[in-house]
Amino acid sequence: MNDCIIGIGSNIDADKNIPEMLTLLADKVEIVQVSEMVQTKPIGITEQADYTNGAVRIKTEMDLEALSLYLKMLEDQMGRDRSQKKFGPRNIDLDILIWNNVIVDPDYYTRDFLRNSAAELGFENKN
Repeated sequence: MNDCIIGIGSNIDADKNIPEMLTLLADKVEIVQVSEMVQTKPIGITEQADYTNGAVRIKTEMDLEALSLYLKMLEDQMGRDRSQKKFGPRNIDLDILIWNNVIVDPDYYTRDFLRNSAAELGFENKN
């Protein structure tokens, strides 16, 4: 069983989209714990609504590649508009941060909210 922490972000109807995403996610994986959701300022394109960010710790039989593909499919299922610019508005954004206690997303090192959410879910960076 693989242990994973997934970063969550939304700045379009976050109060609706994040709970909906967690319900859909729970159909395919075991949700262990969800972090507190925090408000953050947008990165890159600043002329947009603030983001709601957090993380979810899961257990899954899927391997890293299969989970990554599943999360992209879940974003698409929820109506993610991939024509938006890289740092544009998002109804849901899911990124694998930590895979079996290994940091796999370099954004972990540059975004306090990601480190804080991962720590809240029990991840200790030993580096």
